[in-house]
Amino acid sequence: MMPIGLLMIEHRLIEKMIKHLEERSQIFRKENEADIFFIDKAVDFIKIYADRCHHGKEEDILFRDLAKKELQREHKNIMDELVQEHSWARNATKSLVSVKEKYGLGDKTALSDIVKLMIELAEFYPKHIEKEDKHFFIPCMNYFSKQEQEGMLNEFWEFDRRLVHEKYKEIVKEIEKAM
Repeated sequence: MMPIGLLMIEHRLIEKMIKHLEERSQIFRKENEADIFFIDKAVDFIKIYADRCHHGKEEDILFRDLAKKELQREHKNIMDELVQEHSWARNATKSLVSVKEKYGLGDKTALSDIVKLMIELAEFYPKHIEKEDKHFFIPCMNYFSKQEQEGMLNEFWEFDRRLVHEKYKEIVKEIEKAM
């Protein structure tokens, strides 16, 4: 498997979650009520899987290695756009957490912001994924030898292995802090 194969597999799971986000935003709007449990699960997925795991591999490994190469202007520009888009998604997710907390404290006016942010995320991810899949990942693999690609794939697997421990160490720290 090439490194982009793993990233594209991750895209398929992200697309499934984003579809649920879109569907739920419509239900929230129709029923004039948000499901806090769903939002918490969706935010966890976006923060941990889509951002920390998936975007983490892109930024910490793929983009790092591409930065050492002499990229065509088009690929350099796309990589810069992708970093900006990752930042936008992080900020939108933080905003969703913030308005969800307001809603959970009884501010029912926060529902419209919840729906708006969920729709924005649902509209963002398909375009972002298409840019990566069709215009960036495949041509960028040409900058790497087979050996470099294999090394990158091994680094991706190691990244995933560490991430599990990172997540659950953080959960224990949060519990300890609350006590």
